[in-house]
Amino acid sequence: MQLVDRSTRRNRLSDVGREFYDVAHGVLRELDRALEHIDDLRRLRRGIVRVATPQLMASTLMPAAVAAFNRTHPQIEVYLADCPVEEVIKRVVMGQVDFGIGPQRSVPGALTTTPFIASPFIAVFPDGHPLQRLKQVRWQDLARYPLILLKGEFADQLGRDLFEAVDPDAIRPRHEVTFMSTALSLVNAGMGVSACLPYAQPLIDLYRLQARPLVEPEVRRHFFIYTRRYAHLSPAAEVFLSALRAGATGYL
Repeated sequence: MQLVDRSTRRNRLSDVGREFYDVAHGVLRELDRALEHIDDLRRLRRGIVRVATPQLMASTLMPAAVAAFNRTHPQIEVYLADCPVEEVIKRVVMGQVDFGIGPQRSVPGALTTTPFIASPFIAVFPDGHPLQRLKQVRWQDLARYPLILLKGEFADQLGRDLFEAVDPDAIRPRHEVTFMSTALSLVNAGMGVSACLPYAQPLIDLYRLQARPLVEPEVRRHFFIYTRRYAHLSPAAEVFLSALRAGATGYL
């Protein structure tokens, strides 16, 4: 197609050339916008981060972390997907989130795992409880009172961790619940004592409960970052994850 009409005196766009010019100009303008958008993402002037975490972590550790990140990166939006522990990995696999945080689980080959935190258990009980006199609480001491623990994989793994050090028959919960927030609510109601992880401290403070380190043995829960093996994190997700790691050092 002839885009330019040429003569010895002047060159000018043909009718087809004028139509092509308008289209090409629009394409280049959109390309400039796309490159500007990519540069904004690279320089963290904009971006979206989606994270899946267990329900308790989403309501205790994550809010302060997201708020602190928003103060330094106000143009980046962070969305939390709070869900049961077993759904964290599924949401990562399905691409619903950039990454997930959860306890150690067997994962499909499409995912990679990297260590996040390894938190020791703490004993939780009402204010004025006899355990309050102790600086540290042994598992055997805790087992003397009605236990409120999580059911499922949580309880199974805890039983394996304590098998050699504590009589398995002693660690039998009076109440088994699905969410730690429910367990702490029952402790607050005077129904018994519980064992949880330090990142639940905001909820422990809310209920004005007491907490002590659990020893003999010291049992730790390892949490991992789950990502898709062949999907690179965006710059925004990388920076948020780095900030999250730095802020979580108090739970090691």
